[in-house]
Amino acid sequence: MAGAIDIVCNLFTPDEVRNGQTGLDDAFKAQVRMPENIRGGVPIEDYLGRMDRAGIERSLLIAVRAGDINVRGGFEIPYARVHDVCREHPTRFSGLAGIDPFRGMQGVYDLMQAVTEYGFVGAHLYPHWCGLAPDHAKYYPFYAKCCELDIPIMMQVGHNLVYSRARRLPSVGRPICLDQVAIDFPELRLIGIHIGIPWTDEMISMCWKHENVYMAGDAYAPKYWPESFVHYARSYGRQKVMFGTDWPVIDPERAVAEIDALGFGDEAKQLMMRDNALRVFKLDAT
Repeated sequence: MAGAIDIVCNLFTPDEVRNGQTGLDDAFKAQVRMPENIRGGVPIEDYLGRMDRAGIERSLLIAVRAGDINVRGGFEIPYARVHDVCREHPTRFSGLAGIDPFRGMQGVYDLMQAVTEYGFVGAHLYPHWCGLAPDHAKYYPFYAKCCELDIPIMMQVGHNLVYSRARRLPSVGRPICLDQVAIDFPELRLIGIHIGIPWTDEMISMCWKHENVYMAGDAYAPKYWPESFVHYARSYGRQKVMFGTDWPVIDPERAVAEIDALGFGDEAKQLMMRDNALRVFKLDAT
């Protein structure tokens, strides 16, 4: 198999940590058992080494917009910052444009610029940072623009943890909320990331119902993936599941090694680790 595609990757260099652009406090890092030697950030060159050792060809790098930046705890990683990293490593990274619905039409214009000028290949949404479920009307102009630009949008579904004790966020991302969105925008490619835990079966049902709804196995170590998700990815859902790490939450070398131990068939593994991402994000064209 050619190199894997990691569809969920965060910038986590010493600069982002120092500038408070990760949203993660020390308590969260300890809770997810993040190794102490990386908690201060990992330079891009070092992360590329991790990708190489894991056999990951390309990672999709999120220009995060974590809710309203005018609210305490909100933050962003500028599109231009992610664009610079992608431009320096064009064969290894592609950008994803974070969505902040509180910016109104300016946010829509920003999304258009990210795709048409910066070459970003998709959009990304954190509903919990916005405090709005995925089917809220404030997102609809962004969904419409994604359709117009012919790009997918991914969003965290399921519960969320307490990333920072300075701002505790509600879990608003029930996967069933994608149902109305997929009905209203049947051509929109929607990806529920983070497996939908604890509502994994609900996320699978959305993928089964709607031809353009997908899910990703990221943010949780594969050895702990729910059995229903592993079965879905191996069998009738093998065209609907993609690989991700949510780095720095999961190390890419660990993720790939644990997936290897799950005993996927060659076709299902090829689809999850690479081919589905190439098709959904149209990466062959890039």
